[in-house]
Amino acid sequence: MAKSGACPCYNKKVRIAIIGLGLIGGSMGLALKQINEPGWEIVGYVRRSEVAPVALKLGVVDRVEMNLECAVKEADLVIIATPVLTIREILSQIAHCLSPGCTITDTASTKLEVMKWAEDLLPPTVGFVGGHPMAGKETYGIQVAEAELFQRCIYCLTPADKTSPQAIEKVENIVRKLGATPFFVDAQEHDNLVAGISHLPMLLSAALVSATSRDASWDKLSTLAASGYRDLTRLASGNPEVNAHICLSNKQAIIHWIDEFTNELARYRQLVDVGGKQLEEALAEANRARREWLNGT
Repeated sequence: MAKSGACPCYNKKVRIAIIGLGLIGGSMGLALKQINEPGWEIVGYVRRSEVAPVALKLGVVDRVEMNLECAVKEADLVIIATPVLTIREILSQIAHCLSPGCTITDTASTKLEVMKWAEDLLPPTVGFVGGHPMAGKETYGIQVAEAELFQRCIYCLTPADKTSPQAIEKVENIVRKLGATPFFVDAQEHDNLVAGISHLPMLLSAALVSATSRDASWDKLSTLAASGYRDLTRLASGNPEVNAHICLSNKQAIIHWIDEFTNELARYRQLVDVGGKQLEEALAEANRARREWLNGT
């Protein structure tokens, strides 16, 4: 199998290029390879040379490139699975060498800035559909990629205004083949919503680890910490670069939800301080709301 360097000609019917082979990109490659659609060629782009043999050994892609232009050459679909703040530069670098009719999508956790970059940088001959699979792990890297990662997950899709129905359908079909459910949503609304149910929990998880691990009694705290602490701090183990990029590309929405949570935590502080029946009622209300969410009601 060819690695970085030349761009050999392949007589494949459909070429899919995945830029970035971490947890999300690697899992996408594994899932697409598992589908084993006749005529598909899965090409992966990596920045670090040590990732290339791992990707080939794990069967994530058919071919690995370390040259971005070679990776997207003659691609029918390009999937950008990198930290969000790197997407602007990637779009800028590949814009001139994309085949007419090519469709571009991404997997970033924020969408508003990505959609602006796509509009500004991509030629009118290609289509762009913003994407965000609501799936992941607390671990990261190609070594923990898995083909089933997207099974039964919601997959947000945000098509650009000028994107053709055919390009939208192409991405939607891929999402369904991954086992996910497409969820079409406006970029601004997406960023506001995920700030509350995804980005805020990540920061709460990190803040709890920071507050407890910096305490003078951490040696004893860490000994006593069990499943509750482990569950609540799971997201702090996520990719620091990816999480930082999320926060920097969605500041206003995240700050809004931090303020909302701060107000609610202050209310609980007062309830704990005052004591009485109202604290139990507040906890019961939260208990009920979570059960209804879990039951889909």
